[in-house]
Amino acid sequence: MKTILGFDYGTRWIGVAAGQTLTGTATALQPLMAKDGVPRWEEIEGLLQEWKPQLVIVGLPLNMDGTESELSQRARKFGNRIHGRFGVDIGFWDERLSSFEAKGDIMEQRHSKQFKQMKVDSLSARLILESWMRSQPE
Repeated sequence: MKTILGFDYGTRWIGVAAGQTLTGTATALQPLMAKDGVPRWEEIEGLLQEWKPQLVIVGLPLNMDGTESELSQRARKFGNRIHGRFGVDIGFWDERLSSFEAKGDIMEQRHSKQFKQMKVDSLSARLILESWMRSQPE
């Protein structure tokens, strides 16, 4: 069994989820504020110390044709910085449409089109992490 943290990188909010491979499920955590995509690194460190993940998965916001966007390059840089600063293994996962799916889930649950973006980001992180876990061979 592995504990894994998932991040949905954004320039204002970074969604966070924690999961474990035994059940293949993840839980959305409190999102992190970012200033032009830069988090407070002590918050990342605190999450890593609390959850002690064996792996961190960062969602890659690819274009619909599969090519990388400017935001995907920034998400890669974010993941690489986590690896460089804290030594944890990093993986990247295609997150196309995860935010769209998260917004749909929230609207369905609340029967409303009103939602907070910060809630969407961590729900997206959960969806990214669970999608990655489903793709792994048993």
